[in-house]
Amino acid sequence: MATVTYDKASRVYPGADSAAVDKLDIEIEDGEFLVLVGPSGCGKSTSLRMLAGLEDVNEGAIRIGDRDVTHLPPKDRDIAMVFQNYALYPHMSVADNMGFALKIAGVPKAEIRQKVEDAAKILDLTEYLGRKPKALSGGQRQRVAMGRAIVREPQVFLMDEPLSNLDAKLRVQTRTQIAGLQRRLGITTVYVTHDQVEAMTMGDRVAVLKDGLLQQVDTPRHMYDRPANLFVAGFIGSPAMNLVEVPITDGGVKFGNSVVPVDREALTNAASKGDTTVTVGVRPEHFDIVNGDGSALSKDEPAGVAVTVNVVEELGADGYVYGTAEIGGESCDLVVRVSGRSVPEKGSVVHVVPRGGETHVFATSSGERLSD
Repeated sequence: MATVTYDKASRVYPGADSAAVDKLDIEIEDGEFLVLVGPSGCGKSTSLRMLAGLEDVNEGAIRIGDRDVTHLPPKDRDIAMVFQNYALYPHMSVADNMGFALKIAGVPKAEIRQKVEDAAKILDLTEYLGRKPKALSGGQRQRVAMGRAIVREPQVFLMDEPLSNLDAKLRVQTRTQIAGLQRRLGITTVYVTHDQVEAMTMGDRVAVLKDGLLQQVDTPRHMYDRPANLFVAGFIGSPAMNLVEVPITDGGVKFGNSVVPVDREALTNAASKGDTTVTVGVRPEHFDIVNGDGSALSKDEPAGVAVTVNVVEELGADGYVYGTAEIGGESCDLVVRVSGRSVPEKGSVVHVVPRGGETHVFATSSGERLSD
């Protein structure tokens, strides 16, 4: 097993105005499961392919353990890659597909058979070893692709959106299997996905990319609780965090008919930049619904902000209210999580206030986090 280091690694495609990956700087621990996540075109797959040796590194370096692999061919890097489309040979059996790389490497037949059987047992594929890929489901084919990587016993697993061809239920089931398998094998793994729920549920750490630039790398919990900037705040979490530009006032920020206290240092930082507004982030579960008896600026109106309910998603234990509110003279969309037992009706109006201590404050101009 080995560590993986991206040391200010960049990739610039010929004729491009900007880098597809710009000075990527990440240290991945031995045995760690790191997920690269971001929207389409952010550079996550390019980063993975740079590590695999399938893309040139124009600047910086990549190391696996103590070896500088920046300019080594893929075959000399001791990595195994699992692709989105499985890349199985249709004319070969499952066993032959799994053992093919070992056969090419000249490993004795008995050893190949043993390694394939061991991997099949781990992946629950033993009864399918004699079948051809066309006789398998998508999930089973994905497990064969995993088995082909496992038998090679590489230092690093690379996975490029391996679940995107599976249906929703199988995707959830397979991501659990992959995460459990990686922890059992202890092989350093770099996993690419555009699905932030996948990233949050699978990774020991998550690295968020945007336009080739690393935005934040952190544990899923810490990233959810303390996003580094507006982009990460809006990208991580499902449904996404509510982000609302609000005016600064004495004691906090003006949120509808209430003053919401926020980190004083954040407001001082904003004021020092000459900003009169900040962007406040509130997770859907951190809104409280008030009934007009909360602390309001005006006695004639309920506390907080009035939200007109447009759509309600009932999920059993919880419900999500998608509504429209007017804040600071601007119309904005808000998502509020409510109890599944007390879901408001479509078209009704509810008043919501952010829960104390659960707000995130960002500079509207730069997007940087201002609150602790």
